[in-house]
Amino acid sequence: MDNSNTLSRSGGLSPRVIACLAATWLVWGSTYLAIKYALLSFPPFFQMGTRFLAAGVLLAAWMRWRGAAWPGPRQWLNALLVGSLMLGGGMGGTATAEQTVGSGLVVAFIAVMPLMIAALNLLWRVLPSRLELAGIVVGLFGVLMLTQGQGFGASPQGLVAITTACACWALGSVLSQRGFALAAGPMGFASEMLAGGAVLMLLSLLSGETLSLPLRSEAVWAWLYLVVFGSLIAFNAYMVLLAEAPAGLASSYSFVNPVIAMLLGVVIAGEVVSGYEWLAALVVLVGVVLLLRGRKA
Repeated sequence: MDNSNTLSRSGGLSPRVIACLAATWLVWGSTYLAIKYALLSFPPFFQMGTRFLAAGVLLAAWMRWRGAAWPGPRQWLNALLVGSLMLGGGMGGTATAEQTVGSGLVVAFIAVMPLMIAALNLLWRVLPSRLELAGIVVGLFGVLMLTQGQGFGASPQGLVAITTACACWALGSVLSQRGFALAAGPMGFASEMLAGGAVLMLLSLLSGETLSLPLRSEAVWAWLYLVVFGSLIAFNAYMVLLAEAPAGLASSYSFVNPVIAMLLGVVIAGEVVSGYEWLAALVVLVGVVLLLRGRKA
């Protein structure tokens, strides 16, 4: 891949890449706090279902206006499977966990995702390098430490929810690369959001969720932030990074987001994170860095 567009004339990163990095780091890092605020009025499955349906409609309409092809029947079936796992189970479980666990701790747990994906790839005999294997072991040890902290210790249901969410997201990610491909480009992501959003709304209906009325203004603003910034702007920024930046730089959000999320949770929402939990999060991030370095090598 030609990464010449990544560098500016002065030899540093181009303004375009810097802006996209800021979007994936700051926006995605802040979405988990936005989920927490949106929960003040919107229950978890309803919140995520309406978020992804709205974002999916907007993105699909934009891509159709630009001439993109509509997904075929097989691609819609793949979108339903992947969307059910990654958005239905993954994001639905994340919002459920945030009902009882701080947003920062939830993201620290989610940081193990690249490690889980690498572990699942073993089923397809994709063997990790020694450095990747070291990263998996260190990261999983960090997660084990995290589960022993006061946050998850006080909420077994939150731990079950986020564990299920991570497993669903990892499985959906692997399947999307193993014979269940989506439509090309942003239209594929739009179809995933539409299918996953529909599954989330079904889960909301089956679980008997109801809105907390009257709607609180901070919840409404948080929901809008998730739709526009979390699901549209940050995603497109990530697509630009994949096209114009080295893979390691594009995936750097995976170890930057937890730090940002934990800091925002403490400073803005007054969440309590113990020193032990900060240490556990650091161990998880060390594992992720080792995995990414091993993958790059």
